[in-house]
Amino acid sequence: MTESPIDVLAETRAVAWLVGGAVRDRLLGRATSDYDVVVEGDPQRLARTLARAAHGHAFALSEGFGGWRVVARDRSWQVDLLPLAGETIEADLAKRDFTINAIAEPIGGGEYVDPFGGLGDLRDGRLRMVSATGFVADPLRVLRLARLACELDLDVDPDTVTAASASAPDLRGVAPERVFAELRRIMIDGLALKGLALMDAVCATDVVLPELSTLRGVEQSRYHHLDVYEHTRAVLARTIELELEPERWFGEHARAVGRLLAEPLANELTRGQALRFGALLHDIAKPQTRRVSAEGRVTFMGHDATGAQMAAGILARLRASERLSEFVAALVRHHLRLGFLVHEAPLSRRTIYRYLRACEPVQVEVTVLSVADRLATRGRGSEEAIERHLALARQLVGEALAWREHPPRPPLRGDELARAVGLRPGPEIGRLLDELEEASFAGEIPTRADAIERARALLDGDRGRGARRRQRE
Repeated sequence: MTESPIDVLAETRAVAWLVGGAVRDRLLGRATSDYDVVVEGDPQRLARTLARAAHGHAFALSEGFGGWRVVARDRSWQVDLLPLAGETIEADLAKRDFTINAIAEPIGGGEYVDPFGGLGDLRDGRLRMVSATGFVADPLRVLRLARLACELDLDVDPDTVTAASASAPDLRGVAPERVFAELRRIMIDGLALKGLALMDAVCATDVVLPELSTLRGVEQSRYHHLDVYEHTRAVLARTIELELEPERWFGEHARAVGRLLAEPLANELTRGQALRFGALLHDIAKPQTRRVSAEGRVTFMGHDATGAQMAAGILARLRASERLSEFVAALVRHHLRLGFLVHEAPLSRRTIYRYLRACEPVQVEVTVLSVADRLATRGRGSEEAIERHLALARQLVGEALAWREHPPRPPLRGDELARAVGLRPGPEIGRLLDELEEASFAGEIPTRADAIERARALLDGDRGRGARRRQRE
């Protein structure tokens, strides 16, 4: 099909209007393949006509709603055909959320129908409500306000902010799946921080992510220059920068890091986009774990482990997938590990192995997150600390990429080891295999014979320790 579905609809001479985001995006010069069409008459008949002409598939959207959807055979576009909501197209548009979405374009050609000044708002870069009752009718529009503001880089009308704030508490009654869908789109946008700031401005954060709100005003140690909330925003900003410009930070490994972060993960998120959720939640447990010693030293002991549990709980509450929850929880759990290792550099091969094994399967991503965290920490002695951290991160990200390409394995199979050392298969063989894998990674046992000799030595050592323990007893 060479014609657009809108051209096909125009040929039917039906009384219908293109409305909503499709009109807005066309006016902004943004590509679109998702169309909403309001029909005066029977949407079913027009949907079937469009499906036949475009070789697509038509089906009803829901019982009693009256809307129909037509999807292209190759899924390159979809059209939702909706019955007119009201006596006139103007009455239909009055029920919509924002003026820029309340513009109608006659399918057969003609002047735009713009009863609320949406064309002028688009021209002026302004996001304005059609009516305050729109937020009451659907409180999700409070979040949609923040999402559209960052996606389209628009300034929000002050009266609209006030009205949205009044309806923000009603977000508690919105299905979590719908809430997460809007939050996801905010988080993946290039202006995610603007969207999050608008969530704050309309009081949506307090309802959707109350744990994030509690980070405000939580002071940190002298090694930090920001409270936990502003630090979190700075880490997210750095994470987005690292995701989009890995070549600036990861040298020869930048291209491989970029490819990995571009891989799909879950919930229509790439690994890099999911990493943004790790940045947002990495210090989520600091308010609960904050302590001040008698000497005035501020600590957050255990905020990594507690934070991992909280992050998983937050994403479960939002009905995100289990895979995304596990991914983000792992990032939060391990985000401190690389920082602890900086003081041990240069690292032994065994230390590198233990870092990679502990962080599996997020070794690359958590290393990137640690860099973002370090870059956003600008307190006492920060410049030297950043340089040392970056040097180690570049080394470990290379090791992590190699691990993903060729995961380490024991130098011989479990059954081979059992026969060689005279043991039955069981937990002890598993422990020996783990020890041999680490030693092999460290380059200590280059041959199979060396591996068997090491296993026997380990067994002899265990037996000797057991005998000494029995003697003491």
